[in-house]
Amino acid sequence: MMDRNRRRLLVATALGPLLLVGACGGPPALTRVGCVVWIGYEPLFLARELGMYDPTRLRLVEMPSNTTNLMLLAAGDVEAATLTLDDCLLAREGGVDLRVILVCDYSDGGDVVMARPELARLEDLKSKRVGVEETAASALMLAKLLEHANLRPQDIEKVMLTSGHQVDAYRDGEVDAVVSWEPFATQLEAQGARRLFDSRAVPGLIVDVLAVRADALERAPDNLHELVAGYFRALDHLHGAPDDAIHRMAPRLGLDQQALRSALRGMRTLGLADNRAWLDGARPGLLAVVDTLSAALEAQGLLQGKADLHLLADSRFLPGAG
Repeated sequence: MMDRNRRRLLVATALGPLLLVGACGGPPALTRVGCVVWIGYEPLFLARELGMYDPTRLRLVEMPSNTTNLMLLAAGDVEAATLTLDDCLLAREGGVDLRVILVCDYSDGGDVVMARPELARLEDLKSKRVGVEETAASALMLAKLLEHANLRPQDIEKVMLTSGHQVDAYRDGEVDAVVSWEPFATQLEAQGARRLFDSRAVPGLIVDVLAVRADALERAPDNLHELVAGYFRALDHLHGAPDDAIHRMAPRLGLDQQALRSALRGMRTLGLADNRAWLDGARPGLLAVVDTLSAALEAQGLLQGKADLHLLADSRFLPGAG
């Protein structure tokens, strides 16, 4: 289980520059979006490749890890970021006022524990080295794995990894199993790893969102409208012209086209109608998901109390809103 105090220190350390950001004067012309590698966020990059974003107004900033993404968002070095919902809740508890303006997907097998082929059962992980990134989502996946395996945290050796080092660590024999996600899970499979446990066993636990700092919402609202509209247009392109979309997406993800088609089955994308249901209304659907998720985070000691739901869901940037 992730050390809660260390996690809070990472967020708190990044909060210092906020005062400087607030004192810089006029609103920036550019909206920067921190993005980690996950197939559910890829429509943002597809929109960029299809020319749906004005590069003078929108910049997708590729991050090496979820932790880096969260810290730069907290520091104000990016105005928006792709996050798992659990990390969004932890950031808000740490004093970073974030608003969810888009729900991209929820994981349905795309988050997975990959293990060496000789580890055929969950309980075979006892005394083994398990690689995990220091994020709430990875901590929750590991906790649920241990529950299903009837193991305690001290029964394994936890090895901290950033997402980009997963495949190298497995190949070089540094770990016996990895808490992973797509596209890295498929890359690990190509190295001989097998799928031991995945998010189908914990439905609704891993939800992927686009979150924006509250103090950035009014600086360049047209940029945010363009960002979200481009995402849905790219999603429509993926559904309407999958061969072209997958041809464009596969190289950036480091997968061949067949592997990407398979990987995409590990998540459930949420379209515009879904987003209206999740983000709009007096009681947005997102809040029910947060209730369940915050209880899981509390149980693992990652969240001190129930998540603050005030103004969390913001539907104003969805196409057709208002």
